[in-house]
Amino acid sequence: MSIPRASWLNPLVTALGAALLVTACSSGPALTPDVTPGPPSTLTPLIGAALTEPVPVPSTDGRTHLAYELQLTNTLSGAVTLQSLTVASGDRRLLTLAGDNLKYWTRALGNTAVATNVLGPGQSALVWLDVALDSGAEVPTDLTHSVHLSVAKPRPGLIANDVTQNVAPVQVSTRTPVSISPPLDGPNWLDGDSCCAMTAHRMAVNPINGTLIASERFAVDYVQLTNDFRLFTGNPTRLESYPYYNATIHAVGDGKVVSVRDDLPDQVPGKSPTGLPLDQYAGNHIVQDLGHGNFALYAHLKPGSITVKPGDKLTAKQTIATLGNSGNSDAPHLHFHVIDGPDPLAANGLPFVIDSFRLVQRIASMTALEKLFTGQPAPLQPSFASRDAKGVGPLVLDVMDYSVGQ
Repeated sequence: MSIPRASWLNPLVTALGAALLVTACSSGPALTPDVTPGPPSTLTPLIGAALTEPVPVPSTDGRTHLAYELQLTNTLSGAVTLQSLTVASGDRRLLTLAGDNLKYWTRALGNTAVATNVLGPGQSALVWLDVALDSGAEVPTDLTHSVHLSVAKPRPGLIANDVTQNVAPVQVSTRTPVSISPPLDGPNWLDGDSCCAMTAHRMAVNPINGTLIASERFAVDYVQLTNDFRLFTGNPTRLESYPYYNATIHAVGDGKVVSVRDDLPDQVPGKSPTGLPLDQYAGNHIVQDLGHGNFALYAHLKPGSITVKPGDKLTAKQTIATLGNSGNSDAPHLHFHVIDGPDPLAANGLPFVIDSFRLVQRIASMTALEKLFTGQPAPLQPSFASRDAKGVGPLVLDVMDYSVGQ
């Protein structure tokens, strides 16, 4: 959308003049005298909205996270540069991203590989947000967003060169994250790709059925590390080099099986498959209805290992399949997520909490995580204190023991 031209403004003035003339000649009731006019209208370079209402989730770092995305669109005929973005609730400033930090969390639609804070004419971008509240802090009921930006083609009297505007107010959801039991047994299960860093899962916002969907917002890729914190031993292109391949997978709660797929082969580890149709991305999988609008996806399962069928009523901790490498997978793992509908990709990602486990370690950083794929042990966070955890959601880089309470 370009800045209004004079030819757009003239008809509006003419129409208003005619309306006033008719009102003056009318014998109808007078305008209500106590109506208070709102703030004056202003042209705004950006329009936008949150993709969804954020759902608060207590997490293993002791904080409550509100993870969501803003879609912003530049309405002008020239570029705009995002300088800072502040998330607030009333007078409380909850998060500010500025400069390179804002750029890191922003991607133009169609080019999510490149961080940017410059939006070209008519261009849209997503900003990934993680409002992390300290333990005991009040969870807000609504959020507002103030964006400071510079305009390449200002219009005197209409659009300034330097603009601060509000955009995309959103309510905070009152939904409670579903509580589940772990889907796996044993020690050293790594959350290799989930909230709330800029992970592949968080960035997987896809145009599905005409709208943007973030089904993998809180998805976890589970791999089990050895006692010396390696991912595999031996040839990385062989399934048997991954000791946790064929691990038993359990239902995370009570509920009916909605759908099952079990006809796809395991992929060769070490490389990403190409040419898959969308309906094969989850590989062999199970979708389970956990109730209250929560659906669990268990994906990339070993071919022939699924022991349940649509319509079966599952109970928590029931064995349902084994871990494989089918679908869009480059190493054996369990992809697990919770969504608000039965379609693995065409539903919104929801947070969840795990009822009981032990948090034994954290990988030192996202960069350190890459060492696992070279066969090296992953560097660990120094002086990490192992502890029991109850009723919290996992975070990327967590290493968890699911033997507790099983």
